[in-house]
Amino acid sequence: MTLIDADHLPEGEEKAKAVRAMFDAIAPRYDLVNRVMTFRMDVGWRRRTVRQLRLGPGATVLDLACGTGDLCRELQRQELRPIGADLSFGMLAAARTTAPLFQGDALRLPVPDGAVDGVTCGFALRNFVDLGQFFDELGRVVRPGGRIALLEVAEPPNPVLRWGHGLYFGKVVPVVGGLFSDKSAYRYLPKSVAYLPPPVDMLRRLEDAGFCGVERTLLSTGIAQLVTGTRRRPEWDA
Repeated sequence: MTLIDADHLPEGEEKAKAVRAMFDAIAPRYDLVNRVMTFRMDVGWRRRTVRQLRLGPGATVLDLACGTGDLCRELQRQELRPIGADLSFGMLAAARTTAPLFQGDALRLPVPDGAVDGVTCGFALRNFVDLGQFFDELGRVVRPGGRIALLEVAEPPNPVLRWGHGLYFGKVVPVVGGLFSDKSAYRYLPKSVAYLPPPVDMLRRLEDAGFCGVERTLLSTGIAQLVTGTRRRPEWDA
């Protein structure tokens, strides 16, 4: 079954529908494929993501595009209080977490202004229809002084490593995905990196959304990236 056209990068509502249908279908084996294709490095990346929130025990953290709850479980392990949200009913149905979950669009969250202490998001920035709108929504729901930690794939800056990573991501990952899940979906996911803006533009846009101290850290020689920032307090702009 073809879930999504890997040779076509959809936009707007077409993208939202295609991405939701794809994740609904690959949800049952999503965690397994992640572990295999990253050689379990994704476990360490998520652990670091939560640590970089630098929030105290009991802080409320909204995990957006929570999928099957990997980050929610790590948040709980580090004594934080997660609430997960995902557009995909399939992902929520396959979730393995005791955290409260809800189905919703990360661009239009049913969450009051400044209601959470932090936000995490794992490997989903390239799947949002409008990344700028997503950043604005983060700026709305995170309290002043709160933190964000956004985990995403990246391309290594070293040319040799970038070539090898491109070969693995573009050729090997679809084969692995095809063995355990849907090959078309795992052909699309590497190509969806093209949705990501240049890093400098992404950091500047987060600053425009109300965050300061925005940093981008490359992980595992640059095959993943972690973007962090703090919601500005009004008095900091005085």
